[in-house]
Amino acid sequence: MKYFFILGNNPTLSIAEIFSIVSEIEDYNFLNSDCLVIESKKEINIPKLIQRLGGTIKIGEIRDEASSANYNKIQCVLNNIVQEGKSKFFFGFSYYGKHKFNVKRFAMETKKYLKELNISCRWVISREKTLSSVVVETNKLLTEKGAEIVLIQKGSKILIGKTGAVQDFKALSFRDYDRPARDSKSGMLPPKLAQILINLSGGETEDVILDPFCGSGTVVMEAALIGYKNILGSDISEKAVSDTRENIEWIKEKFSIKDVKLNIKNISATGLSRKIKVNSVGAIATEPYLGPQRGKIEIEKVAKELNELYTASITEFYKILKKGGRVAMIWPVFKTGRQDKQLSPQSKGFKTVNMIPEKLKNYQGIKLTDRNTIIYGRDNQRVWREIVVLEKL
Repeated sequence: MKYFFILGNNPTLSIAEIFSIVSEIEDYNFLNSDCLVIESKKEINIPKLIQRLGGTIKIGEIRDEASSANYNKIQCVLNNIVQEGKSKFFFGFSYYGKHKFNVKRFAMETKKYLKELNISCRWVISREKTLSSVVVETNKLLTEKGAEIVLIQKGSKILIGKTGAVQDFKALSFRDYDRPARDSKSGMLPPKLAQILINLSGGETEDVILDPFCGSGTVVMEAALIGYKNILGSDISEKAVSDTRENIEWIKEKFSIKDVKLNIKNISATGLSRKIKVNSVGAIATEPYLGPQRGKIEIEKVAKELNELYTASITEFYKILKKGGRVAMIWPVFKTGRQDKQLSPQSKGFKTVNMIPEKLKNYQGIKLTDRNTIIYGRDNQRVWREIVVLEKL
């Protein structure tokens, strides 16, 4: 079966996450810097998978393909979809490609076709050439009464798909902004990025997973929602530990989470092995302290201090991780306006994991650093994030 994944703002990071958790992929293509198309040996539970992926906006099934923007082929796909629906039908088109595509023409033809079938319909439109997840969700395009038809350019062909699920923007916003304990001054890790880190860490839900810089508990909460049963969190800050415990109780109540063992400790990441058993942790996912975010930053001084902190922490990670266990963590990249300043902590006993399949490394739109890491950020940010995945040798 063929599936399409509409990727987030950083396609490289989105693809790395997908390949970290989607098994039995037979073939794949990265198209138009927006879409990853895969062939899978087994059927994918699309609604379940989209809940776990932090870097994917939409997932759907490829229903057919045409030699060009061929309305007859699209009409055949629509015919099957409409037969699955009932009464009034809502539909919308999203086109992912570099060629020009007349969405209005196809929409008018679709309305005419549905009218001939005596089906009342409404065309859902957007100012953009693609429909956002908000538009898809709020206009019944994921129900039996509607459909988003996704058209993906693949060379001279058009892949025709139907969206099965979109990222749950309401739930993500709720977990981010409605949690009882928030500390914006020390930085807030978005739930989507926390999901990505957890997935890149490569742990199984039966493993012990640790966030040694737990802050207000975003990674810990997302791990519990994913289904991890043994979760450790720690932080040198007593307030962070208190905030994490408060947020965990909140998330357990709001999402009815049970049968999970949570242990939050007030210890430094540089002293983990004094409180956590050696070779007992299956995976580590964390955003450590990234340095000051406001005011004038003495970059060389901050970089030296963080290199020392991260080196000492990684040394402790090695002691408590199982062999083959992974660390997915973030290192800051300081934007100076000239040459970016990156960190270089020592990671003795680890190898850096190449998160992108070899076949895709040279594709346009794939951006890896020379050390096989991924840089993540927005133009107006002073400090960007470098996503680093280390594996214990």
